[in-house]
Amino acid sequence: MVPRLLLRAWSRAPALGLGAPCRPLSAGSGPGQYLQHSIVPTMHYQDSLPRLPIPKLEDTIRRYLNAQKPLLNDDQFRKTEQFCKSFENGIGKELHQQLVAQDKQNKHTSYISGPWFDMYLTARESIVLNFNPFMAFNPDPKSEYNDQLIRATNMVVSAVRFLKTLRAGLLEPEVFHLNPAKSDTNTFKRLIRFVPSFLSWYGAYLVNAYPLDMSQYFRLFNSTRLPKPSRDELFTDDKARHLLVLRKGHFYVFDVLDQNGNIVSPSEIQAHLKYILADSSPVPEFPLTFLTSENRDVWAELRQKLLHSGNEETLRKVDSAVFCLCLDDFSIKDLVHLSHTMLHGDGTNRWFDKSFNLIVAQDGSAAVHFEHAWGDGVAVLRFFNEVFKDSTQTPAITPQNQPAATNSSASVQKLSFKLNDALKAGITAAKEKFDATMKTLTIDCIQFQRAGKEFLKKQKLSPDAVVQLAFQMAFLRQYGQTVATYESCSTAAFKHGRTETIRPASIFTKRCSEAFVREPSRHSAGELHQMVAECSKYHGQLTKEAAMGQGFDRHLFALRYLATARGTSLPELYLDPAYGQINHNILSTSTLSSPAVSLGGFAPVVPDGFGIGYAVHDNWIGCNVSSYPGRNAREFLQCVEKSLEDMFDVFEGKSIKT
Repeated sequence: MVPRLLLRAWSRAPALGLGAPCRPLSAGSGPGQYLQHSIVPTMHYQDSLPRLPIPKLEDTIRRYLNAQKPLLNDDQFRKTEQFCKSFENGIGKELHQQLVAQDKQNKHTSYISGPWFDMYLTARESIVLNFNPFMAFNPDPKSEYNDQLIRATNMVVSAVRFLKTLRAGLLEPEVFHLNPAKSDTNTFKRLIRFVPSFLSWYGAYLVNAYPLDMSQYFRLFNSTRLPKPSRDELFTDDKARHLLVLRKGHFYVFDVLDQNGNIVSPSEIQAHLKYILADSSPVPEFPLTFLTSENRDVWAELRQKLLHSGNEETLRKVDSAVFCLCLDDFSIKDLVHLSHTMLHGDGTNRWFDKSFNLIVAQDGSAAVHFEHAWGDGVAVLRFFNEVFKDSTQTPAITPQNQPAATNSSASVQKLSFKLNDALKAGITAAKEKFDATMKTLTIDCIQFQRAGKEFLKKQKLSPDAVVQLAFQMAFLRQYGQTVATYESCSTAAFKHGRTETIRPASIFTKRCSEAFVREPSRHSAGELHQMVAECSKYHGQLTKEAAMGQGFDRHLFALRYLATARGTSLPELYLDPAYGQINHNILSTSTLSSPAVSLGGFAPVVPDGFGIGYAVHDNWIGCNVSSYPGRNAREFLQCVEKSLEDMFDVFEGKSIKT
């Protein structure tokens, strides 16, 4: 398994990074074909985005060793230091020079883009749990709009409006405004649109605005990851006009765009969805959907059998659909049930290979579940925010609307697949594997209500650093050690940037955690507060470095990729057990903050790890944790809660309760 990259945004990015202001969602233009009419073309800044820098090799080695310090004893650290020294002065130097030379030859992209696509597409594990995350929508503020049919119709229409706005170049470019009073104004936009694309980024930079890479957005729609032997492919067909709907494991398609590219009337879409919801067919004996949860090579072989059995045209309809809408036939009981449903479900009602599945449960609970190879959270969250805002503020239909009087049986096509015995056996095996795996996953969550972002900022502390420190303390309290920790950070400030890793476990967090957990009575509240402040300062530095492309993980990954491509033996640095250990991310963490999101989640990235999705709100902190047997999510969350209580006591000048 590899580190999952859910949503740790660039420290200056919109609506993602804790401590960063949320991006104001664009004003809707009312029900119609488009969400907005930006006077600055959507891709106006793309050509002039700065390129992702390759860090200096000596900086990467220094940062790597700093991250290893809290994880190794003195003897292990000395050995790792030796590996690093010989790498930096020998093969590493050679590989770095080769990487820099290659980068100069490929100015249209970033040094990490190709290797990162390869990393995802060559992975052979199931994409369910190992890669795909979810984000759940808050309910519609108007309760009567949370009816499944109403909400699904409104979200579909808003999603297709987003598609049309994006393709027409009318979607506001993704920009983080450090000084919105200067840059997020009509005056500035009217000026910048006349600046040629190859210079436009510099114009934005002059007023402290930072455009973000939008190269991934085109894969949001009409896209699917296709299983192939040894390396999957990303497929996009932007000519297709139909929506794929799944219900009880059955597949339906109907057009949501007409022949002129206009959105089909919302009342017609409502009628078609109502028709699908009225289908009383039982779940198929062999639900094809389970195949998308298989090992990728197994699925690739079965897909070939599907194609040879006369399913080519039907599969094409699935792959090319605008997106996949999943209508579940049950209501959500609680947050834990919500997480299990949106992260994996029962396997019958998801096409996990689609760029995203929009899931709407019977009670209107909704989420986006997305495939990760094509892109990262910045594009998905922008889509998510816009769909939530548009569907709740300018809904296409109201509860009083009647579905159109149309012949849905002629417009909606129910897809059927020809299955031979080998395919049926493949589906049965995939289902058994899926069911067995999902039984091993535990999810739990807490809402820490004592305080949140507002209080921590008054303490001059980074909210993100404090929560990350709570995870370090919790693991030390539960298991008595400090372990490799991963926090994803977007590098979308650069052309074809992907992500970089923040390494929250440091000598500062280790010292602070040991003081809080093992010897709180030996330190005054003031001393403990000072230790937290040191952790916060260092975490802020790491976050800034990662956001600016100055971490060490991606650089070392790219050098390793080059070494493998050359066919020579791997440098010793990569064979060092310490390198394996720091990349075995027991704590895999990701944060997102948005007015549209109720919670997000993902599975652990290693069998003995935790998958930790969290958000710091103004006055409370939410945390959603997953684990496999051998780790206990509930106990870990209790330790997180205790750690937060202890820190907040210290911030208020109180002694820690033992």
